[in-house]
Amino acid sequence: MSTVFVVPAADAPSGGHVYDERLARALAAAGRPLRTVTVPGAWPRPDATARARLAGVLDGLPDRSTVLLDGLVACGVPEVVVPHTGRLRTVVLVHLPLAEETGLSPGTARDLSEREGRVLRAAADVVATSAATAADLAARHGVARVHSVPPGVDPAPPSPGTDGASQLLCVASLTPRKGHDVLLDALALVRGPAWSCECVGPFGDPGRVAALRARAGPLPVRFTGARTGLALQAAYDAADLVVLPSRAETYGMVVAEALARAVPVVATSVGGVSEALGRDPYGRRPGLLVAPEDPTALGDALRRWLTDESLRERLRDAARLRRPNLAGWKEAARAMAAVLDREVSR
Repeated sequence: MSTVFVVPAADAPSGGHVYDERLARALAAAGRPLRTVTVPGAWPRPDATARARLAGVLDGLPDRSTVLLDGLVACGVPEVVVPHTGRLRTVVLVHLPLAEETGLSPGTARDLSEREGRVLRAAADVVATSAATAADLAARHGVARVHSVPPGVDPAPPSPGTDGASQLLCVASLTPRKGHDVLLDALALVRGPAWSCECVGPFGDPGRVAALRARAGPLPVRFTGARTGLALQAAYDAADLVVLPSRAETYGMVVAEALARAVPVVATSVGGVSEALGRDPYGRRPGLLVAPEDPTALGDALRRWLTDESLRERLRDAARLRRPNLAGWKEAARAMAAVLDREVSR
């Protein structure tokens, strides 16, 4: 019997949507039956119409069907999902704990976390996209069945870069969680060699984009919007360093994408980012990790990158050696299939 994969509609490119799409393709390529069902709605706080759509999808599945639910869809609506967990083999895939989204009021965060806990405790199994997030979910909600299935990354040729130092690249949606404001404040502190920074990612809220442009002022920072395919590849090709200033991440797919091209990374030490960064065979990190929401620490790391040639060479060498050991989507599909097959055998 096919596994049904319930996912949210994609309004703009995001790590979660990429993960869902690539995982589905890899499972199909591995011969694992999969049927993806997209459910539109303002998840995780949908209106009545969206909740009814999800309920209709679940109502239509035969008893004992295996259903893989994207956590963005499932975790905010326990009143829809939990009643089906007794007759369906439910596996919930969590990209980000709901309460970790930046900008939520304390009351909203508590409500979403409570709802998420009800769904995850009722599910047959829970999957997170990093070991760090799996441990967090287990501790946060008292869930013992949390598996880690990190995303894969596609092989890519090494990026030529610009001059080995000055071209910085940030690939992230312009949302508060991604920390572009922290990046701009950090860049304002950097003195010394010339640099430029390109920020690639969906714009979203026009007011936020305007505020970030105003905050950047005369800094050599360009906001170029969403890029995919060859346009995104061109941005990576020009990059000497990738910067990820996020306030929260479950894994950090951008980190793996940079390392696949042998580009070092400066990132915040949140969630599974250190897991994504990893180490080369000699135990060296192919980048620098700093505390989140700390422009001074991030600015200092960027200044060190720009002014210390020996540091740049060490990080580039570590990135080159880390590159061949990155896991692909085939490995991610194999890990997810093991969880789904565990469900079938229960």
